[in-house]
Amino acid sequence: MRSHTPGRLRLPSPWATSVSVSRAATLAVVLSLSIIVACKTNTALGAGRAAVPRVDKVVVVVFENKEFSQVIGGGQAPTFDALARRFALLTDYRGVAHPSLPNYLALVSGSTQEVTSDCTTCVVSARNLADTLERAGKTWKTYAEGLPAPGFTGPTAGRYAKKHDPLLYFEDVAGRPERLRRIVPLTAFRRDLQAHALPDFSLVVPDLCHDMHDCPVSTGDAWLGAFLGPLLRSGELAHGIVYVVFDEGTGDAGGGGRVPALVVGPLVRRGARAPGPLDHYSLLRTIEDAWHLPRLGRSGAARPITGIWRRGLSESPSR
Repeated sequence: MRSHTPGRLRLPSPWATSVSVSRAATLAVVLSLSIIVACKTNTALGAGRAAVPRVDKVVVVVFENKEFSQVIGGGQAPTFDALARRFALLTDYRGVAHPSLPNYLALVSGSTQEVTSDCTTCVVSARNLADTLERAGKTWKTYAEGLPAPGFTGPTAGRYAKKHDPLLYFEDVAGRPERLRRIVPLTAFRRDLQAHALPDFSLVVPDLCHDMHDCPVSTGDAWLGAFLGPLLRSGELAHGIVYVVFDEGTGDAGGGGRVPALVVGPLVRRGARAPGPLDHYSLLRTIEDAWHLPRLGRSGAARPITGIWRRGLSESPSR
């Protein structure tokens, strides 16, 4: 116990007491305001995360180079229109750049990685969705139509194009054989579905005709109907989501044009419409929040996809 020297103990004057009380009151007010702000911030963040439901499976299908009006509502894509009525339509979803490759990189890493072309020999050294999924104990595959063999890294093969296969551009994927084996031909998707062996995350890349890059909208629309039918009928999607998006349009809204985007599956309200604007970073953020993954790049500042989910779902708590 600290002792005081006799005769040295000084009682505070009334003025000093007043100052002390004033300082204490000011400190209390500041602390109270800080707590209120922190609570409001945490509540807002928690609400944003809780708005995304828990999921078991995520499938992302990426089409090519069409504006919203070229696909939705014009009668040329009956599968897309039917899915928009039955599930959810993102009415203001945008690409983030031109040409294709930067959009794909943004979707799996939260950044275009300063890539401004459809290069086929460029290499990116950055964190990506393969990294964060694996660290969280999640599995993943890319299913690329026309890919001649698992892990093929060539620029093209028939109607397959590497520029639409983004994880091949990341050094820590392309340089590791065990990861390259997870980039497989699309024919493996049907086998995995029938064997109840789909990974947690699937990136599905149609070929240059079926993704509407080189062929009419009607061709890609028919392909989507044939692809989704078995998946929607299977039990694999009971607690899963399919996101159907386009990499870019022909306009410049958001940097890459306003493009069609659907969210499909039993977790989605019938006929739901998501407020915008949304983009590839928003989609990445939604996947991350559903699985409590760390946010990559610009996904941290992006809005997740909300307002489309069925009520009463088990939600991902805030972290």
